[in-house]
Amino acid sequence: MSTSAVQELHEVAMFRLQNKMVWFSVERNCAGVTHEESLVHPETGGNTMNWVVGHLVCVYNNVLPLLGQAPVMLTEKIKRYDRGSKPLPKEEALDFSELLSALHESVDRWDAGLATATHGTLDRKAPFSPFKDPNETVRSLIGFLMYHQSYHSGQTGVLRRVIGKTGAI
Repeated sequence: MSTSAVQELHEVAMFRLQNKMVWFSVERNCAGVTHEESLVHPETGGNTMNWVVGHLVCVYNNVLPLLGQAPVMLTEKIKRYDRGSKPLPKEEALDFSELLSALHESVDRWDAGLATATHGTLDRKAPFSPFKDPNETVRSLIGFLMYHQSYHSGQTGVLRRVIGKTGAI
């Protein structure tokens, strides 16, 4: 096996591990959280746990096609959780258990897509760039995505404490 092929395997394995750690964090931090609790806002501002989990689903939904995977929710249903969306009124929030199920399915589909990713797939020009980088590749976009998902999955730990539950990790 060539050096680049071995390096590629390590790179994809790391992306897959990061993806699984996103679910590990969210699953533990959201255990026992009710829909009503998921709608509690931090006193100092910020998003609710419901929005953060919905945002994770929304982002996966947007990028699953990069790896040949179908989105888990209709765009119209989840777009309320996209970056830059207005504060989420309680009556517009999706059911928290539905969001958690959709996130679990998103993580599984992303893993399946990563498992079949090739050097050619990773080197393709990305269809969009969060930083408007004209040289963005699928590889660099995945790298940013995994950082983004990890960042927000960590927020669920803080939000767990905001709603009055003990830490889970």
